[in-house]
Amino acid sequence: MYKYETHMHTFPVSGCAKVSAEEALDFYAKAGYDGVFLTNHFPDGFSNNESVEEQTKALEFYFSDYEKAKAKGKEIGLKVFLGIETSLGGTDFLVYGLSKEWFMSHREFDRMKMSEKLLFLRENGAYIVQAHPFREAGYIDHLRLFPRHVDAVEVINACRTDFENQMAQIYAENYALPCFAGSDNHTGKERPTLAGMCAKRPIADEADFIRAMRAGELEMFTADNRKE
Repeated sequence: MYKYETHMHTFPVSGCAKVSAEEALDFYAKAGYDGVFLTNHFPDGFSNNESVEEQTKALEFYFSDYEKAKAKGKEIGLKVFLGIETSLGGTDFLVYGLSKEWFMSHREFDRMKMSEKLLFLRENGAYIVQAHPFREAGYIDHLRLFPRHVDAVEVINACRTDFENQMAQIYAENYALPCFAGSDNHTGKERPTLAGMCAKRPIADEADFIRAMRAGELEMFTADNRKE
């Protein structure tokens, strides 16, 4: 089976991450993965009060880790795919299938309310997964579910509790949404448990990944990364 990390963050683009793109890719290559999706936190709201020049600078910085990862991936033979994580008060969505060029030329999407934003992204070819929908934390005021605006639900998140993942599973099943898994890895080799999607064939690119998801060709997996 070909293994893919679907949810990971790198420093400095995601300030909450602890590893660089290069360090993260070294880990996944040694762990036997065939590819990774870099899903750093997108700078939501940046376009509201900044000049065009400031917006461009912010976006170039945002994609800098992806470009570093692509270069590193070519060097070590690990495929690197683009994703983003867009958020609303702790409610997060993984977005796959859109390019850097698309985001650079569609800055208006970030001024939309979340329901409109998700529909707009999907209309433009994105595949959207609601990440850890039942995550609870002090900074999250309330849970928000968008079952009519997403393509799948992350029911296995390696950073969340069994209860939160089980609730996500119930949510996905009752709305007949495909199930999805990811590590939400912020720490590279230090992440004790991992999760992702695997396939019987190699995934060529982001569009191929979406086709495989829609066709039901991908399976969830989990892995224990703790050292003996």
